[in-house]
Amino acid sequence: MSRHHDDEVHEHDRGLSYDLPVLARRRMIRLMAGASLVPLVGCTSEEETSTSSSAPTSDSSSAECATIPDETAGPFPGDGSNGVNVLKESGVVRSDITKSFGDSAGGTAEGVPLTVTLTVVDAASGCGTPKKGAAVYIWHCDRDGNYSLYSEGVTDENYLRGVQETDDKGQVTFKSIFPGCYTGRWPHIHFEVYGSLADATAATSITNTSQLAFPKDVCDTVYATDGYRRSVTNLSELSLETDGIFSDGYDQQMATMKGSPAEGYTATLTVPV
Repeated sequence: MSRHHDDEVHEHDRGLSYDLPVLARRRMIRLMAGASLVPLVGCTSEEETSTSSSAPTSDSSSAECATIPDETAGPFPGDGSNGVNVLKESGVVRSDITKSFGDSAGGTAEGVPLTVTLTVVDAASGCGTPKKGAAVYIWHCDRDGNYSLYSEGVTDENYLRGVQETDDKGQVTFKSIFPGCYTGRWPHIHFEVYGSLADATAATSITNTSQLAFPKDVCDTVYATDGYRRSVTNLSELSLETDGIFSDGYDQQMATMKGSPAEGYTATLTVPV
């Protein structure tokens, strides 16, 4: 069923029934942390702490590693929990997610090139042990703020969605485009972590669901390029502090960025699970 993005995505993706239980839990944990009961220091890789001043860094050497915050998958996950299920389609296991695959319309998402690398690690080990053989499914909107499979005009497309198995370093890398900013939500990428590739392609046993955020300076630079005109206005009406997802904290979810619009960007994030 076709869904018009401007009519439905914003309030669902900002919260309501999807977000309230998650946000309540996270706020309770942070209150406990303030009483020195729960450490909330996240984990950043050596690469992350040395390549960018845009993202916050954390010292995990003297504190326990915290699991990546749980977030809503929103109304457009494509994992079978809300209508269509792209995870069971042949071709979804891939690194280049810029094009649609299978029997879809065959479109390509245009925009500033973006390479996303997520490093999945074991939180119980203090972020020291990579989660080899896990799987990550990522999805995000195109530069117009539309989600494939759901938004009007792209319901026949499945671009900007893909799954990969983590390597020996616990890493997955996807070739994509920088997402646009739509009304009411800070620019982000959704992702789900599974225990194995078999679990992911069966769309079962999700271990973690979260979102990656982008630094404002990078967003401003990207949105000044051709094709992102709508995002300029939408971003100007937002902040990380007023976003319905990131308003209660985003340090562990802020990507470390390198690159330029001409060369493309790389985004890296460590994901403790």
